[in-house]
Amino acid sequence: MRMDGVASLPAETESQEIMIKAVIFDVDGTLIDSNDVHAQSWVDAFQEFNKSVGFDAVRSQIGKGGDQLMPIFLKQEEIDAFGEALEKRRAAILKAAYLHTIQPFPGVRGLFKYLQGKGVKIALASSAKQDELAFYKRLLNIEDLVDVEASSDDAEKSKPAPDIFTSVLGKLREIDLSDILAIGDTPYDAVASGKAGLKCVGLLCGGFRLADLTDAGCIAIYQDPADLFANGLTCFL
Repeated sequence: MRMDGVASLPAETESQEIMIKAVIFDVDGTLIDSNDVHAQSWVDAFQEFNKSVGFDAVRSQIGKGGDQLMPIFLKQEEIDAFGEALEKRRAAILKAAYLHTIQPFPGVRGLFKYLQGKGVKIALASSAKQDELAFYKRLLNIEDLVDVEASSDDAEKSKPAPDIFTSVLGKLREIDLSDILAIGDTPYDAVASGKAGLKCVGLLCGGFRLADLTDAGCIAIYQDPADLFANGLTCFL
């Protein structure tokens, strides 16, 4: 169901009693408005390695880590030759040129405090590097509210592989999979969490289409963290 550009929880899901004990959040595009600058930093880095890649093409792949994104645009021999250097340069460009422009989406700390007050464990599962994730937590002012986390440094493969979610789940072993909800903004979040056995709720604030998220398996779609807080959480708590 979609109203004013936002998909609410399907009626069949509204009728179910879903009592969650932990929520695993993606970060980029879900909690912070960063997908465009990540795409631009990749475009800039590719250009420095004499690879002309369009912004829209890269933007459609944001949500994946470099290990999953580079094979879309490079041959294996190119990845072998300069993939590691390219990914390091992408990170350097992001930090130097774009990191200071990233803004948090409204209401994230309030959402996290509400979940904490309900006794719900809060986890982060991000394709970002660990140092980037640490910066984002400071930006969001949620360092004191996160129980567990995993970054691309904790996984052999990034999304849409399930490794990052699996890493987080290893730290939430006392909680059944059926009592854990994933929140993300890309189809890669939905696919990765589904492979890990999790239900996923999608947010449109990352710039992907509603159809992209529903086709990837999201059980419900909301506009952003504030909309999820205002209109979605009562369905799950």
